Order: sequence, then structure tokens, then C-alpha cells
Amino acid sequence: MSAYAELIRPRILVMVLLTMAVAAMVAGPEAPAWPVLAHALAGSGVLVAGAIALNQRLEYRADARMARTSARPLPAGRLSPARATCFGAAASVLGLGYLGLAARVEVLLLGVVSWIVYVGVYTPMKVRSPWQTPVGALAGALPTLMGAAAAGALDSPTTWTLFGVVYFWQFPHAMAIAWLCREDFAAAELKVASVTDPSGRTAGLVSLLGAALVVPLSLVPWWAGRAGWPYALVGVLLGLGYLAPAAAFFARPTDRTARLLLYASLGYLPAVCAALLLGCAA
Repeated sequence: MSAYAELIRPRILVMVLLTMAVAAMVAGPEAPAWPVLAHALAGSGVLVAGAIALNQRLEYRADARMARTSARPLPAGRLSPARATCFGAAASVLGLGYLGLAARVEVLLLGVVSWIVYVGVYTPMKVRSPWQTPVGALAGALPTLMGAAAAGALDSPTTWTLFGVVYFWQFPHAMAIAWLCREDFAAAELKVASVTDPSGRTAGLVSLLGAALVVPLSLVPWWAGRAGWPYALVGVLLGLGYLAPAAAFFARPTDRTARLLLYASLGYLPAVCAALLLGCAA
């Protein structure tokens, strides 16, 4: 059971569901009823778990060549590829079925798109093209639209703000990891920016652009009248706190600047989500 728990990468799963819940609560003028949100989160959670399991099934040979992933259940031999395939496929079908029965049709359709992008496009693309990063970021940001769809607020400016913030937030986050694990990624022949451009200039530029874009995007709820000045001030400070280490990494790609950027990325997203919740509720 512990191997199956590792297979779904619970920390990533929790982060996905948290951003989805935040989107549902801030997208429209009113949060959806709790049973509506609970059904959407339950079905989406099972679907995402299935997608993550299938991602690991497809990547287990590459994972075996990297020190950071060699202890995962499949490369370590604690789960067989057949068992992982059955689990991932069953969870995916169960999640889609649950959403089809208990959630809005928009949530179901966005879930299908998210699954296809993550499993069918992003996963095989990782060994083929450095353009994997924007594609993977799309899969990571789509749950915010699923949350907004659960609230019936896909047309809200706040919805697209959170989608954009989560999308571009992933660029510096991914580039910091790509730099710190560049030797592992090279051994696995993954086409990340730190491997295709060992100088770090491309990874630094992608990080800088992503961090720069989240600053104006995070201010859209204030411009749209959904949040007040306190939120705008916090949003700017958080954005600048993310932009500064991204600029340092761009200026000098080193393990130290990449690690600072990674820590900043881990703090930024939950902080801006909390600020949105408080700002839109005020």
C-alpha cells in the first residue's frame, strides 16, 4: 500500500486539489455549495492520481537512471509495470466516471483535456523537446479551470488570473529543478533547458519571464474590483519576492541561485492563493 501511495505522489496531488479548491472559491461572486465542490474535488483527485500513476509507469526506465527517482516504486521493483498500469488506468476511468455522474460537464471535459495533455502529450514529450515545459505547465494549470467550472465561473477574470499565475509560476519552479538535477536529467536523456543549453542562459531567461509575468497577472483581481488595496500590496510584494531570485538565477546560473529560486517558488504559490482567498472574501 505504501508503494501505491508513493505512485500517486501525494504532495503534488494535494497541491493540485488545493489550487482547484482556491479557484472554485474565488472565481465567482459566491463559492459553490460544499457538496458540489466536494464531488468535483473527489472525482478530480482520483483522476489526477491515475494520471500521475500512468506518468510514472511510462517514465520508469528513465527514473531508474536518475538518483533522485531511482527509489520510486517502479524503478526500485516494489511495483510491477503491469500493476501500475492497471492501477493508473482504473483510477483514471473511475475519476472520469465519478465526474460524469456527480460534477458539472465542464469539469469533466476539462479533466479529460488535462489527462490527455499530461499523460498523452507532456510525458512522451520530455525525451523529445525542451518545449515540454510550457506543455507540462498547461497540464498543471488546468485544474484551476476545473475548480472555476465547479463554481460555474469560467468567464470570471479571477479564474483566468489564477490560471495564468499557476501556469507561469511553474516556469521558474521547473527551471530551478532542471538546473539542480541537470546531471540526472542528462543521464535520463530528458530534453530540459539545462540539458539542451548547459550554460544555463535559457533556463535563466525562462525563469525570469515566468516570474515577471506573475506580477501583473496577480493584480487582475484588484483591477477587476474583486479585491482591495491590501491584496494588491501583498500581491506585488510576493511577486517581487519571486522575481528577485529569478533575476539572480538569470544573471548567474549556479546551484545556489537555483536553490534560492526553488525555495521562493515553493513559498510563492500557497502564499498568493491565501492572499486571493482573503482578498476576495474581504
